[in-house]
Amino acid sequence: MERLSTGVPSLDKLMDGGIPRGFFVAVVGEPGTGKTILCIHFIAEGIASGDYNIYVTTEESRDSIINQASQFGFNFNKAINEGRLILIDALMGDDEWTLRHLDIDELVDIVIRAKKKLGYGRTRLVIDSVSAFWLAKPSMARQYSYTLKKILSKWDLTTLVTSQYAISTSEAFGFGVEHVADGIIRFRKSIKNSMLRRYVLIEKMRQTNHSLYLYEVHILSGKGLVVTAPTLLRKEDVALPEKVKKKVKKGGLTGE
Repeated sequence: MERLSTGVPSLDKLMDGGIPRGFFVAVVGEPGTGKTILCIHFIAEGIASGDYNIYVTTEESRDSIINQASQFGFNFNKAINEGRLILIDALMGDDEWTLRHLDIDELVDIVIRAKKKLGYGRTRLVIDSVSAFWLAKPSMARQYSYTLKKILSKWDLTTLVTSQYAISTSEAFGFGVEHVADGIIRFRKSIKNSMLRRYVLIEKMRQTNHSLYLYEVHILSGKGLVVTAPTLLRKEDVALPEKVKKKVKKGGLTGE
């Protein structure tokens, strides 16, 4: 089976060398856990490997993604000029590669147009984040995710889609993408000894003998994402108790 490196060698080792070609993979977790940085690594590796690359950004501008990539030594501007990367901006763009509405049909159309522009060959796609397309209609998350996967799978795209989790409840903004995805890379965070700690778990990866352990993650200046040793952190350490989550949902965070 052909596998595509994530661009993070220490993460590739956790899943038989990388993501199977053509897979639709959900990268999920709370804000600030490393999802976008993983996507940047994935695209940078695609550029280095001679793949075509499409990056859709819905919550940051095109310039912001380019600047973040440069912090880790990746020159996205050069790849754009050389026709190896198309960066589609849904936040502040004003050119032919601007997504003007957070609409699934418009998203599919512009991605296919970008794929045709780049040409035939192995192509990587990032949608960061897909949650933006159903925030107003969370009940449609599964249907939208299925539509995306069904159409995009015909275009030789290996896809990472990020999905946001609520800080208050540690739950997704609309359930669906995880059920449809071929793989799930889950990021988590906690505060230990007054310090933010980040973690990653390969929760699902079809046709892959992947690790079942939770690993600590570091984001290093000039290098990016690095996965270190497995940890004994429990789910209870990074999720709110059920009693608290129920109060948050009801809007009743008053003491008893």
